[in-house]
Amino acid sequence: MEKKLIRFSSSATQFYFDGSLRELSAVCSPESTILLTDENVYSAHKGKFRGWKTIIVEPGEQFKNQATADKVIAQMISLKADRTTTLVGIGGGVITDLAGYIGGIYMRGIRVGFVPTSILAMVDASIGGKNGIDVGVYKNLVGLIRQPDFLLYDTSLLKSLPEEEWINGMAEIIKHAAIRDAAMFRQLEATTLPKLKRNKETLNALIRRNALLKVKVVLADEFEKNERRLLNFGHTIGHAIENHYSLKHGFAIARGMVAAAALSRKLLGYRDSERLANLIAQYGLPTDQDFDRKAALDVLGMDKKREKSTMNFVLLEKTGKAVVHPIAMNELGDLVNSI
Repeated sequence: MEKKLIRFSSSATQFYFDGSLRELSAVCSPESTILLTDENVYSAHKGKFRGWKTIIVEPGEQFKNQATADKVIAQMISLKADRTTTLVGIGGGVITDLAGYIGGIYMRGIRVGFVPTSILAMVDASIGGKNGIDVGVYKNLVGLIRQPDFLLYDTSLLKSLPEEEWINGMAEIIKHAAIRDAAMFRQLEATTLPKLKRNKETLNALIRRNALLKVKVVLADEFEKNERRLLNFGHTIGHAIENHYSLKHGFAIARGMVAAAALSRKLLGYRDSERLANLIAQYGLPTDQDFDRKAALDVLGMDKKREKSTMNFVLLEKTGKAVVHPIAMNELGDLVNSI
């Protein structure tokens, strides 16, 4: 395993790249560790959970809520989890969000680690300390920012993913390229998902590059007061339609990026909106803008990025350079309806 320690404001996270889930016992003891996973991951990798205390939840965003958290906490109590316990989330973004949230509130905070099993979780959801749950259609409305103690990367776990989940994860990689890495944008244009899946070395390098790109942004603004907001590109409208239409996260964010690119063209003269849409489509993600504008705007009214009468929208000045652009809420409706 390649180790890289990242120091945040009040804690540090140990990254283990090119690792294996079978090496988890070198990071935390089975005697004092509880694994949290979902039914899909457990059934695909059942043998790797042997010898570990494991809590299994139902899969899907619809279960990322307080009711699930309460059930997990009840099981942790029955397993006699205390302040010396480590909770390890093994799964996609729903599991890492739940594990981080529960670990942050159980006994006022216990040690937490993640083994992300999807591209989406490896490059985005598990990194940066954002942990939370949904409340109805409102994404991540309740939660906290608390860094995990470690992340263990095992790309062999991706082999069990259905094609749709590979596509789902590519949305966040495209987002990173659009906001901060024009060279990676060109690299993505020059390859395809089937080629990435066949080349383990290239895939590992791409995941590591994206993970460290996000880490760099988070280090510059851990508590999302300024630069970290750039990571929300595509997420404002994306989150507004994700739960409403029961979309996978990456599919919603893809549509949100196309909408944000259209706004970028309208407000900032962004020239590559068609190029971005073509790249999104190249990886099998949706680019259409057919969604209920009124329902989306109603959800935007409770978005965390709103500050009183202003929405902090992430737009592109050019490919590889994003900015936070405040838009008055009374103007946002007309703008969204115009794209």
